Amino acid sequence: MREQLQVFGNRLSPFSRRVELALKLKGIKYQYVEEDIPNKSHLLRKYNPLYKKVPVLVHNGNPIAESLVILEYIDEHWKTNPILPQHPLDRAQARFLAKYIDDKFFGAWRKAVRSQREGREKVVKAVEEACKALEAVENELNSNNKFFGGDKIGLVDIVGIFIGYWVPIMQTALGFEILSSHRFPKLSKWSEDLMSHSVVQEILPPKPDLFAYTQTRLLSKNLGSKL
Repeated sequence: MREQLQVFGNRLSPFSRRVELALKLKGIKYQYVEEDIPNKSHLLRKYNPLYKKVPVLVHNGNPIAESLVILEYIDEHWKTNPILPQHPLDRAQARFLAKYIDDKFFGAWRKAVRSQREGREKVVKAVEEACKALEAVENELNSNNKFFGGDKIGLVDIVGIFIGYWVPIMQTALGFEILSSHRFPKLSKWSEDLMSHSVVQEILPPKPDLFAYTQTRLLSKNLGSKL
């Protein structure tokens, strides 16, 4: 029986794009369904009734929600071009760092965005908190490796596309700096290598669209949930 695979996502969401990146790296064909976040479809509400957000992977009619969960499912089901290390300890460390990026760094990033409406002092404090969170990620990157996954893109690289692509564009639109080459030289070089990868380029949203979204949407409302 031919497998049926759908990805419900949003073109500007790094959480959606990381799922597509994993599938493309493995050479897996899928149907993409674009979701209008303010006007969620009945199918998205059906497949993800608890959170009602993207991304959702629907495999042969079975929905899987939450991007980190989806990435592990993809790697376990399709064995070609693994995105997780083979050794159990290395796998655990990759999972930990990926979760750290989502919880600690993204949480600090959201606080920095919210601080825009609370005055200069709040912005400086929030930006420094985000930088501190990013230092831990910088320290985990081996200078001898091109990616966190070594010579090939792995789980942490896929999760980190938000840092490598979304952050530089959005911080310019928001008027503060978190990722900089002088403070984070390894991450800056990693970002250049990752964004120049041909498969990664296939899933990146246009810079003008992301810049405009940041200015028109994020600066006009509270960033209360993931993109």
